Amino acid sequence: MNDQALSSVDAGLALAAFNADGLLPAVIQQWDTGKVLMLGWMDREALRRTLTEGRVTFWSRSRQEYWRKGDTSGHGQYVKSAALDCDADTLLVRVDQVGAACHTGTHTCFDGRGIGVATGTRPVASASASASDSAETVN
Repeated sequence: MNDQALSSVDAGLALAAFNADGLLPAVIQQWDTGKVLMLGWMDREALRRTLTEGRVTFWSRSRQEYWRKGDTSGHGQYVKSAALDCDADTLLVRVDQVGAACHTGTHTCFDGRGIGVATGTRPVASASASASDSAETVN
């Protein structure tokens, strides 16, 4: 399915690989900056609503009900694009976020909780390694 757009909502729903609980993780990203805003969960109906209504709808695991981002807070998410990953088990939704994406009132759910990590450094490629890397094809 490399770089092929699914031609219909039905095709996207058919391809999506929901987990054992019938849910699909949805990464929500600001369309123009690429900033990751949040992660939510969708069942088949929430995905259908998101793809057909232009607003992001989630399935609340704690409340066991649908919720459309912004209906109570005014902080809506307006869909710009959606794509399944290579395994079709994770959805990326690019949105135009109005206001805060996080229920705490921050723009992103990932503000202020950085974790200390050991950082890695990319190895310096030799001339022969970079030549063979460029000859590889991606399927």
